[in-house]
Amino acid sequence: MKHPSCVILLSNWILPEFQGMEPLKKKGRYLRIYHQLEDLLGKSHDIDARMATVVAVLHHKMETFFWTGFYLLKDGELIVKSYQGPVACQVLKKNTGVCWAGINKQKTIIVPDVHKFPGHISCDSRSKSEIVVPLKNTNNRIIGVLDVDSTSLNAFDPVDAEYLGKILGLLFQKTEV
Repeated sequence: MKHPSCVILLSNWILPEFQGMEPLKKKGRYLRIYHQLEDLLGKSHDIDARMATVVAVLHHKMETFFWTGFYLLKDGELIVKSYQGPVACQVLKKNTGVCWAGINKQKTIIVPDVHKFPGHISCDSRSKSEIVVPLKNTNNRIIGVLDVDSTSLNAFDPVDAEYLGKILGLLFQKTEV
């Protein structure tokens, strides 16, 4: 299922050839990850444990993922939570950068070259491309974002947007625990 209205792909830039995984291979990888997470997330009701599990699996199964983590809204600030990769910015400057763009536009944001994104917050200079997917609670209210960075330009595409969105949907599903 495609959600073109849910993704903002900043594609008006001249970009190098796509640097990520071949789309068919990527879809297969995401399907396996999705099914693995369905099983793993059913073992706990705790949202922090679930977010940590999602981050760990994604970070170690997707080779282009350099930094993988969640920023959650708290008292009007975006605060880092579970993540894997280099040290993160702990608090993101309000209404600046890709994560805030995802919150404010209430859409997934794909940035092929972060150095061309106005107001990009550079937590690590090795990051070259980024995808941000809004995280919604059971009331369909945005509570934060999943943020993924890559050291390759143009590493993310609508396949990432689609499957990362589906994976986030698993976080608040009821469990049998």
